[in-house]
Amino acid sequence: MSRNRDLARDKDPWRAAPVIVAQIPEAGLHRELQADVAARNAMAAIAGLREIVSAQAAFDLTLKPDGKVHVIGRVRARVGQECVVTLDPVENEIDEPVDLIFAPPEQIPQLADLVDDDPDDDAEVPDPPEPIVNGQIDLGRIATDALFLGIDPYPRKQGAVFEAEIEAKDPEDHPFAALKVLRSQGAKKGDKE
Repeated sequence: MSRNRDLARDKDPWRAAPVIVAQIPEAGLHRELQADVAARNAMAAIAGLREIVSAQAAFDLTLKPDGKVHVIGRVRARVGQECVVTLDPVENEIDEPVDLIFAPPEQIPQLADLVDDDPDDDAEVPDPPEPIVNGQIDLGRIATDALFLGIDPYPRKQGAVFEAEIEAKDPEDHPFAALKVLRSQGAKKGDKE
C-alpha cells in the first residue's frame, strides 16, 4: 500500500481542487469527483492496470474542534486487469469507504502518541491523523489512495481455477539416482576383477 501511496503522491494523477480548511462551513461540505480520461490513464499506468474504465468519489468534510477535519466518503471505480490464472482480461468493481481525520501538522506528533499500537489488544485502533498541508486537504489524493487500496492483487476470471500439472514421478529420477548408477557401475567393475 505504501508503495502505491508514494507513487500516487509523486504523480498526483487524480487532480481535484483542494479544499481550503478555513472555507469549510460549520454545517460541513460535500464534494463529488469524477476522474477524467487522462487521470484514469495515469492511475492505471501507476497501478499496473490494463485500464480504469471509470472512477468517482464522494466526500463529506466536517470541522472538528482544534482545527481537525473529519473526511468520510466512498470511492468507486471499475478497473481492467488480467486474470492471474488465464491472463484473460477481467473487470473488477472497487467500492472503498474512506474515513479519515486530518489535523494541523503541529498536532500530529502528540496525536500519534495517543494511538496505542498494542499487538495483543483486539480492539481496532484508529490511525493517527493525516496532516493538513498548507491549510488544504487534497481530495484527489485521498481518492487515488483509496482506489489503489481497493485493487484486487490477484484478480480471477469467473470460474478460473489454477490446476498445477501433476506428473507421475519417475522412480529413477531422484537426487541420488546418479550415485546409484555409479555404485552399480562400480559393483560391475568389481565383479569383473
